Amino acid sequence: MSQSSQNSPLPRKPVQSYFHWLYAFWKFSRPHTIIGTSLSVLGLYFIAIAVSSTGFSGIPLSRVLGAWIACLCGNVYIVGLNQLEDVDIDKINKPHLPLASGEFSRQTGQFIVAFTGIVALVVAWLTGPFLFGMVAISLAIGTAYSLPPIRLKQFPFWAALCIFSVRGTIVNLGLYLHYSWVLKQSQGIPPVVWVLTLFILVFTFAIAIFKDIPDMEGDRLYNISTFTIKLGSQAVFNLALWVITVCYLGIILVGVLRVASVNPIFVVITHLALLIWMWLRSLAVDLQDKSAIAQFYQFIWKLFFIEYLIFPIACLLA
Repeated sequence: MSQSSQNSPLPRKPVQSYFHWLYAFWKFSRPHTIIGTSLSVLGLYFIAIAVSSTGFSGIPLSRVLGAWIACLCGNVYIVGLNQLEDVDIDKINKPHLPLASGEFSRQTGQFIVAFTGIVALVVAWLTGPFLFGMVAISLAIGTAYSLPPIRLKQFPFWAALCIFSVRGTIVNLGLYLHYSWVLKQSQGIPPVVWVLTLFILVFTFAIAIFKDIPDMEGDRLYNISTFTIKLGSQAVFNLALWVITVCYLGIILVGVLRVASVNPIFVVITHLALLIWMWLRSLAVDLQDKSAIAQFYQFIWKLFFIEYLIFPIACLLA
């Protein structure tokens, strides 16, 4: 075999480059938020089905798919814009992200953000008025969160308010109203949706304050004021745990008192088990270990994901 043939590029290199780009895009989209968004679209769909009398045939899959695409694109717009404005901070806090690592150029990031933002609005507008309103408001808040001169993420209270208002209130109520509109039902919000909305609202507050614990170094360097910097990592860690505990005890109480149309036995057993699991996991977290904090943060997101699975099941079992 000649020397030139030995040094020739491998034929799979373009394919490998393509998958490398896709993996970078996956990181850019912040997978845990993508999973959470997808589960919220699916979870509210099942709750709307449980509340209605039409069954699964009442909501065409095209309306569900439209909601999913619009919400995913809106999600990428919001997290992508945040990364565009935080490249220097992410080089310290999250060096694996594509813009911070150099896998994506700034122009690539700007194109993805602009494209997904436009697609989110167009698809939402074509799918339904409530979905369009939800997506438009979410994108506006996401823009105010990251983009100067407003840049609400600089202020702990407003930063947390942006996150849990979108995740907790706007997404849940907006998606239910969208599905209810498709079903041509009354636009009233049933108790089960209010229960889930309140749970997610408070739970997301815990996520909003906890997410800054592993990012303290970069936030302090670039004068981003967070609850962690003001109160200390231990205080914020404990606060997040107790906020989530209140969420679980509250929804257990909903099951016991039969406030909403859910299966009480299923609700009590599952949430009690998750509460115990969380506290057992928390005992092993070393707040001096950034990796351990990040892993527990991802665990909290897993608890968030699980809620969008077990609560719709509790509604269907009612």
